[in-house]
Amino acid sequence: MKRIVTIQDISCVGKCSLTVALPVISAMGVECAVLPTAVLSTHTMFRGFTFRDLTCDIEPIAAHWKREKIGFDAIYTGYLGSFEQLKLVSEFIDGFRTPENLVFIDPVMADNGKLYPGFTPQFAREMAGLCGRADVIVPNLTEAAFLLDRPYRGEGYDEAYIRELLKRLAGLGAKQAVLTGVSFAPGELGVMGYDARRDEFFSYFHRRLDASFHGTGDIFSSAAVGALMRGFPLEKALALAADYTVDCIECTMNSPGHVWYGVEFERAVPNLLKRLEQ
Repeated sequence: MKRIVTIQDISCVGKCSLTVALPVISAMGVECAVLPTAVLSTHTMFRGFTFRDLTCDIEPIAAHWKREKIGFDAIYTGYLGSFEQLKLVSEFIDGFRTPENLVFIDPVMADNGKLYPGFTPQFAREMAGLCGRADVIVPNLTEAAFLLDRPYRGEGYDEAYIRELLKRLAGLGAKQAVLTGVSFAPGELGVMGYDARRDEFFSYFHRRLDASFHGTGDIFSSAAVGALMRGFPLEKALALAADYTVDCIECTMNSPGHVWYGVEFERAVPNLLKRLEQ
């Protein structure tokens, strides 16, 4: 069985970050080790949430794993909340990287043209350095703009513009760059990627749903990493992850009593497992 370690925070209630990554990856038949960077009572869309920083625990945990000779087939990072965490994760990659394993970075820091609270352009520049250590990066359009220090264009772009962005993202050092939330036509949304090793582009689109929920980016990345560990090539892993994310949103929209703070990803797991076996 393949083993992933995912490095990100845990919102104890919220259907995001580690409370998504752990069950989704495990359901896909892949061992999921976790390295929590912080513990929050809920995600940050709630009021009055509690927060405990676990930065000081990252090095001791990594050192213990080294002593136990624990290795990983993939290192998957999500939300990282400080410059110190960026530094420690970079060192973790140095310590656990092998010629065979995969480094998958989701540079969670911005959306809809704005950085998340607490982040700065300088943080984005440091995140760009971390992305340069990856095999695969999956920013959205806003994150790509900040990583590249370019103006944000959320609409009115064409495929040539997205191809240029992808090449510039790969220029940071990643072997494969993927942009999420891409659309070239009304009613569609999807992903477009670039493999710098083969100088090839690829894309996958699905119908756009008129809804937005917290945590869907974490669902997408977790399903993509799980599929990669199950042997899917990147293009098919992204398609599976995109379809699963849409399925999660549709399940939630069709559930009259759904909670406001996330999607009912649990109800869509059976369809995900069927897709894995196709």
